[in-house]
Amino acid sequence: MNVMQDVLRVVDDVLGLKGRSASFTADTPLLGAIPELDSMGVVSLITRLEERFGITVEDDDIDGETFATVGSLVSFVGAKV
Repeated sequence: MNVMQDVLRVVDDVLGLKGRSASFTADTPLLGAIPELDSMGVVSLITRLEERFGITVEDDDIDGETFATVGSLVSFVGAKV
């Protein structure tokens, strides 16, 4: 399993980026840089990540740093898997 590729697929699908995530790297900023990642986008993304990876994300697990960059999100999901 390639966590980064899978996370990027989920991000692209949930946020409706139409393939834009293909050019994302670990350093690509997310929160505040992608207009589609608003509060509802975050909730939808968390739900889909839980479904895709079979993880549970607690409220206390989430802060702005989790969604700061692709790399921080991938690290978060990788630690949960």
